[in-house]
Amino acid sequence: MTQQSRAEAPLPYEQALPLTGCRVLDYSQFVAGPLATMLLADLGADVVKVESPVGDAYRHYEPLGQGESRRFYALNRNKRSVVCDLKTEAGRAFSQRLIATADAVVHNMPPERAESFGLDPESIRAVNRRAVVAVVSAFGSAGPQAGKVGYDLIAQAFSGLLMADTRMGDPVPRRSGGIPFSDITAGFLACISVAAGLAGRASADRPYFEVSLLGAALATQVQTFVRTEADLADDAGEETVTPADLERIGAEVAGWEELEPYYRCYEAADGYFALSCLTATQRRRALVVLGLEDQWVGDPQAPPLSAAERDQRAALPHQFERVFLERPVGYWVAAFTQAGVPAGEVRLVDQMFNEGQVRSNGLVRRIEQRQGGAVDVLGSLFKIDGVAHQSPVAAPRLGEHTDEIVDELAKNDEVSHALGAPCG
Repeated sequence: MTQQSRAEAPLPYEQALPLTGCRVLDYSQFVAGPLATMLLADLGADVVKVESPVGDAYRHYEPLGQGESRRFYALNRNKRSVVCDLKTEAGRAFSQRLIATADAVVHNMPPERAESFGLDPESIRAVNRRAVVAVVSAFGSAGPQAGKVGYDLIAQAFSGLLMADTRMGDPVPRRSGGIPFSDITAGFLACISVAAGLAGRASADRPYFEVSLLGAALATQVQTFVRTEADLADDAGEETVTPADLERIGAEVAGWEELEPYYRCYEAADGYFALSCLTATQRRRALVVLGLEDQWVGDPQAPPLSAAERDQRAALPHQFERVFLERPVGYWVAAFTQAGVPAGEVRLVDQMFNEGQVRSNGLVRRIEQRQGGAVDVLGSLFKIDGVAHQSPVAAPRLGEHTDEIVDELAKNDEVSHALGAPCG
């Protein structure tokens, strides 16, 4: 056995995980809810994934085998799975027994469906007032869109996020890299909500949290989601984005990039790297490395005062490009790093599995899936006392732990009966 570094070593005792002893029921599927509960599992929670007889829809997305897929592996490690058919009376009764033992309940069902399944806040509190409830919706529970079903792409489109990376010549708005920013952000928000609710464990009634894909999409735009009084005169009147809007925003994005040479990617002699200067000091240091001058270094994003000024400033990025082509990526990254200027190679996500920096911080872990064999997945994002917890458990087979959890419920009933207390 090779000696592990402190960063990769397992925690010496389970109690080091802050949510050890907390049970979280995960009735959600797809991305946001499962991501939230996986993060809670990384913090020590016993996450029970409550699935229909068909299972989480992501089990069948680009399947590797029966009920197995890369997407499901990515979001459901460290959980236990039970099958519970909420469309039946017996299934709803079983769900109530589970809820009675829970510290938190997470789902992403529309209000009407949640109520019919006994998963609305009132029904959950009737069974267990001490359970934190966190619901992920598309548009929130109020307003004209309340209860409307929607996925990440819809939230990005509705919130303006889809237009943020518009490029000249795009025939339609496109999701940047196919990344579900709304889903991922909502997952983090739901995790924070549950952790905040559990922080008040001594209270008699736990809170009910709502997060939405719409809110998450706006959160990713927090730096630009600001409107001053002066902006009100230019308030957008039309609700539908037109080809003219697409062309206008594409031109704006291109215009910003044209005049900003200090925060972008460049091609070197053998590949690509990113230069990232956010302060005037960093920009001046970068100019020294390059042997160039820029009279607008103090504020490169200021609007040009004339066409002549625009032409002058637009020439600078081309000077950067010519110089960078003279040497390889490694040279430039080293030179800028030594000068105190942030810079880094452009990499592919597939290269991250063997990246030493990623492995040193426990950000990739190998697990053994029953049908998929050895699978590398994202490790815990949390270090506790400088240690990245290393004990990922494979994503469960559908209903794999049903019998196990039924036995636990039976024992819980016996203990509650012996104490003369209701279950939970």
